[in-house]
Amino acid sequence: MNTTRAKDYTQWYQEVVQIADLAENSAVRGCMVIKPWGMGIWERVQRLLDDRIKATGHENCYFPLFVPVGLFLKEAEHVEGFAKEMALVTHTRLRIVDGKARLEGELEEPLVVRPTSETIIAESFAQWIHSHRDLPVLVNQWANVVRWELRPRLFLRTTEFLWQEGHTAHAEAAEAAEEAARMLEVYRELMEERLALPVAVGEKAAHERFPGAVATYSLEAMMQDGKALQAGTSHYLGQGFAKAAGIQFQDKDGQLRHVHTTSWGVTTRLIGAVIMAHADDDGLRLPPAIAPSQVVVVPILREESDRGPVTEYCGRLAAELKARSFQGEPLRVRVDLRDRKPQDKRWEWIKKGAPLVVEVGPRDMAKGEVCWSARTEPSKKNFAGLAAFVDAAPGILDSMQSGMRARAQAYRDAAIRTDIRDFAALKAYFTPKAGFLGPDGAGAPGWVRAHWCGDPASLAPLDELGVTVRNIPFDQKGPGTCVLTGKPAEREVYFARAY
Repeated sequence: MNTTRAKDYTQWYQEVVQIADLAENSAVRGCMVIKPWGMGIWERVQRLLDDRIKATGHENCYFPLFVPVGLFLKEAEHVEGFAKEMALVTHTRLRIVDGKARLEGELEEPLVVRPTSETIIAESFAQWIHSHRDLPVLVNQWANVVRWELRPRLFLRTTEFLWQEGHTAHAEAAEAAEEAARMLEVYRELMEERLALPVAVGEKAAHERFPGAVATYSLEAMMQDGKALQAGTSHYLGQGFAKAAGIQFQDKDGQLRHVHTTSWGVTTRLIGAVIMAHADDDGLRLPPAIAPSQVVVVPILREESDRGPVTEYCGRLAAELKARSFQGEPLRVRVDLRDRKPQDKRWEWIKKGAPLVVEVGPRDMAKGEVCWSARTEPSKKNFAGLAAFVDAAPGILDSMQSGMRARAQAYRDAAIRTDIRDFAALKAYFTPKAGFLGPDGAGAPGWVRAHWCGDPASLAPLDELGVTVRNIPFDQKGPGTCVLTGKPAEREVYFARAY
């Protein structure tokens, strides 16, 4: 890589995306082409999360990409929150006259290209739900959404991105609130156990709730430059969308009532989180649980006569590895038979973040050995007998998975300040230029956990620092004094710069 984290963190991130061959900018500003390795990571996240979503009783379905503007207008707070990000379809035809494009067929009602689906799903719920026997409704969809983005960055902020969005309807408020909390925990477990990404779980402040929600909960992850990244959200929507769409049911007493709804989602932004939490100056590092290929076997072919025997030996190694399991699934193994120099292939897989790279040449084959290296120590080559390596591989991957999480956890904990008590100290802490934190948490500012009175007006001095309230953690420690105003405050919050 040309740039290190310490030199230019932003440029370093862009280079990791490039050399790991994850994605590239498309011809449409703000949109990206997700390449096979990047899509493979998303498919792993999708598979792991989809299994968890279905295990909690939800079913997948699909709703239209286009939403009539009139549906958004039914929920005033919702439309106000998304108005500046909406992409609209206003015409149905394009005619070319003298080499120039002319729009024709203006629609009576413009269509919004899906920025989120609460309104159109609420319309369907109104058709599906009539009685308490129809409840709860628990659905999820995997889809793309469009939100105009002024400052795009691959995976972190793009005009179009991929996500899942869950939507549910319940008879009682308590059931809906419990659903929002349950899915928040599903996300937490996925992120911490499979993405090796420690997250701070809590409620968003009132001024940062999802438009139209009664309560929004978020999972905040710390990146290696100390900034926070919102990794996922879950919303208790109350009855606002139900009343706007007329989602009513007859309860057991024969009374007509509105349902309580929730929505929750995560996006391809999670790939950006993995990059910024785990990658190093050699490129991407992937937790084994989400690596498309956990073991990559690179044949070393010095002579053409080596090709057949070495390739056969590598195939046998791959077959034996695939018969072993990691986290309940067969190992994902790839034999790289491309016509490239072995050392180039090895470093390509290091840059891509493949957890284990195995090299096998004629001498290794003659000895019944393999040469392997772990992505956590790419310069260290290890030698082992084929059978011994096959036996050890699941344990090696397990140690890598837990080690990456422990490292990220220690990194984050070292960069959270809990001793800042007034605005002068807060300002001094966040004044240094953002950069790379370093392995000891020194350098750029991390997060501050401190009491806040809850008054949005008190946050104005934070604007010049680029700092926001990320969330209100669930594990509160009692009342204190607001770090911004000196007034009594009931709850602590996380202050941080964020993506």
